[in-house]
Formats: sequence, structure tokens, C-alpha cells
Amino acid sequence: MADTSKDTAAKAAAPKLATTVQLPAVYRLFFLLIEPISALVGAYFAHFRQHDYLSWTHAASAPASAGEIPVVSSVVLSQLANLYLLFTLNEALVLRATADQRVWKTVLFGLLIADLGHLYSLLPLGTDVYWRADLWNAMDYGNVPFVYLGASLRVAFLLGVGFGGRKKITKAKKTA
Repeated sequence: MADTSKDTAAKAAAPKLATTVQLPAVYRLFFLLIEPISALVGAYFAHFRQHDYLSWTHAASAPASAGEIPVVSSVVLSQLANLYLLFTLNEALVLRATADQRVWKTVLFGLLIADLGHLYSLLPLGTDVYWRADLWNAMDYGNVPFVYLGASLRVAFLLGVGFGGRKKITKAKKTA
């Protein structure tokens, strides 16, 4: 006689099957290539070109020369570079390693929260930074519209846009 309680417990403990589908090209292109490269560029500037990074972020409060960057600012910028590197690795390696939508949704949801935090962190620069494209420099283009694009694509992915999952709704025929 089979022990059904063990079978039931084993089934309950078994992981759910992965939901894999062919990911739309726009998501693969942006999340596996464009954004990781962009984050890697950010890491490079935050660690190796700190004066430029600070000047492009807010010239009025940046040190006058590279030699005047406070040690604390240098450490924080290197920590930021490390986070950009983590961002790069999560997208370029973790997402590339799977087509499981649960994994993609989990990673992209976390990055969406980070996008919102990133945009919020710009508030001390004034609200114009969010919409005055005529005032943007290269750093602002990376900090604002590129983040808007990434966040928009994350929301679209999380909502299933582009996966062709719509079901046709047919009207029931009236019988006379």
C-alpha cells in the first residue's frame, strides 16, 4: 500500500515548473545588451573618471579639479560603480541564463524599484531635471530619459506587453 501522505508532501514541496516563452526581441535587446553596456559605462565613469562624473551630475557643486575630490566622495562613487557593475551582471548574466519569466519578472521588478529610487535621487537638482530636455547634458540623458525608457520597458514586460497572450473573445450566437 502506497503512503499517500508522503506523496502529497513531496508534490507540495516540489518547485513550480518554469514558465518559459520566447522573449520579444525588444526586451532581449534592451535588457541583455543595451542596458548592461550602459551600466558598465556608468561604472567606468563613476570609478575611473570621478571628476567628470561629478561635474556632469551637477557642475555648480562639483570640485574644481580632480585632485579636490573628497575621499568620502571618491569612496561613494566607487561604491556606486560597484552597484552599476552588479546591475550589469544581473542583466547580462542572470537574465541571459534563463528564459523563465518568473526570474525575469523578479529581476526586472527589483530594477523597476531601483529606477524609481534613481529618479527620486535627482530631486535635489530641481524638478526641471525630469522634463527640461533643453537643459540636459550627457549625464542627464543617462539619468532621466534612459531611466524612463528602462522603467517603461520593465512595466511593459511585467504587464506582458508584446507576448501575444490575448485571447479572442467571441460573441455567443443568439438562438431564436
